[in-house]
Amino acid sequence: MRRHAILAAMAGFVAGCQAKFWLSAGGPLILMDLEGHLTETNYGADWGDVVSFTARMRAKAKELGVDLLLVDTGDLHDGAGLSDATAVNGELSNIVFEKLDYDLLTIGNHELYYADIAYQDYNEFSKAWGDRYLTSNVQILNTTTNRYEYLGSQYRYFTTENGLRILAFGILFDFTGNTNVTKVIPASTMVNETWFTDLVATPPGPVDLFLLIGHNTAAKQTSTGTFGHVHDALREAYPSTPVQIFGGHSHIRDFQVYDDSTTALESGRYCETLGWLSMSGFSANNSGFTGAPAPAGVPNPSRKASNTSTAPWTYSRRYLDWNRLTFEYHASGSQVNYTTDDAAFDTPLGRNTTELITDIRQQLNLSTLLGCSPQLWCQSCAEFNSSGSIYSLLTEAMSAVVVNDNRTDKARVSIINTGSIRFDLHKGPFLYDDAFIVSPFEDIFIFIPDVPYSVASGALDYINKNGDVWKRSSTTATGPLDARDTCVDPFLSPLASIETRDHARAHAGHTRRQSTAAAAAATTQGYTTTDAFGADGDDTAHAAIPEYDYPHFFQALGGFPEPEGGGGGAPEVVDLIFIDYIQPDILAYLGDAYSADDVSYYIDESFSTRTYLPLYVQSSEAFQRDLDNCTIY
Repeated sequence: MRRHAILAAMAGFVAGCQAKFWLSAGGPLILMDLEGHLTETNYGADWGDVVSFTARMRAKAKELGVDLLLVDTGDLHDGAGLSDATAVNGELSNIVFEKLDYDLLTIGNHELYYADIAYQDYNEFSKAWGDRYLTSNVQILNTTTNRYEYLGSQYRYFTTENGLRILAFGILFDFTGNTNVTKVIPASTMVNETWFTDLVATPPGPVDLFLLIGHNTAAKQTSTGTFGHVHDALREAYPSTPVQIFGGHSHIRDFQVYDDSTTALESGRYCETLGWLSMSGFSANNSGFTGAPAPAGVPNPSRKASNTSTAPWTYSRRYLDWNRLTFEYHASGSQVNYTTDDAAFDTPLGRNTTELITDIRQQLNLSTLLGCSPQLWCQSCAEFNSSGSIYSLLTEAMSAVVVNDNRTDKARVSIINTGSIRFDLHKGPFLYDDAFIVSPFEDIFIFIPDVPYSVASGALDYINKNGDVWKRSSTTATGPLDARDTCVDPFLSPLASIETRDHARAHAGHTRRQSTAAAAAATTQGYTTTDAFGADGDDTAHAAIPEYDYPHFFQALGGFPEPEGGGGGAPEVVDLIFIDYIQPDILAYLGDAYSADDVSYYIDESFSTRTYLPLYVQSSEAFQRDLDNCTIY
């Protein structure tokens, strides 16, 4: 899934809980992971709201004489019906994303799993964005020339409205799970390639700022973070030129300091965070910047990268909850207070974008009501397999509906990975869309028949301790998410109209801004972030969400003998059912007694991890109650 950060580059704005946005010389907004959440109370904005917000902020930046840059750091696919319910993922959702006037974008690993999506990205999405779409280390096979070429642009050199000269690169982490029609060049290799060394040695013009964006962790060098290689290569040629980094992928809010002229921002997971960075220090003496170095009437960033820094650069960063009231609050200015004049916030393009989303949802039947969730089930805010854990619900669902009609007399052990689950399941309407939201991946159920239970019973423990394929592989592992839905979607209602969305927003009572002492005392659960600059980055104060560990895999049992006389019996043999993604681990556990020839589809080639939960919802008495009076409250 993907991240977005709105980058107010060379004109920062930051929001304090009591203060308006800072706008100053130097700053970007970064948007990350386009999977947002509408029934989750803190993160309910849709893409039309973001379009309106960024338009209002661009106008504010222009008024103050500073630059505002919008940046996206990759992952547009997997996680919601809007992107995943079409024949090729992203076919319609990409049209929605293109409504936002990005300055820079880059690719994520979720654009590279499948050839059809990679070619869609190459043939359509990258062409729509031109040199703004940066894939400095990602190539794709051109089927006409039979040669690999860059999927997007290798770099972008541009000058902002206020004269700042920027050279930007887009670097994906060293991803190895990509389709074989694509290549991901390790960053450590890329920095030694001729095109890169020549460009750095002789750029198209003077460089006031290097921007590195990527689906790549903000931390300098980790197993999924490779910005450090590029930063170090730039530093060899440019010891003091500022380098600003915008990352993603690891699904955290984070701010890192590399050196006195380099910081890195990462803006959460999915569309529940809009990241803000502001940077000041540019002047006619050290750059081509012609804007206001310290705009009057607004706070300016004042913190150096380190306590000992002698560089002129000062920074601020902020993590905004992804909801309309937060956006309205910060977009408000001397002319219009959008928090009291809600309709004035929407721009025509923003409103039209929301209408487009509504039309697409109706076209794809995403608002079809399948059931009514009687409670919240979460990934990590409840103890694993407790009554509030989503894994207790999914264990019950697998046991009930992952059943081959021709083998109902056989006992079953079914194993899947917890990484197949991406969102909490919230109380309220369970729509067709929720099948994509809770479990977006289509991993197929396969099985080996008649495995001795004494052997099958040890499989779960083995792969939890030894499996090579953890949460859809270590390169795509994600922490649990405390929300659902997609940030491009309007209010989740079977009626799915702008009117119902607006009514819900007006009456939901969501805590998006806490501007009074009473509101601050009633904080909702959410992010409580500590980063290299401390614990003051979250724009809205939250109480910490409980965090419980959960294993990499879990299982469900079915068809076991009924206990007799208070005792229970174990079957002699079982159907050992698992998803195709973990077949190598299962066969490694079973040893020489079994091979791939013993494996076949359990139900059919289309029955997947996205299939069983909606089937269970439609057959479960608990989910079929109160369909006519189903609310999120």
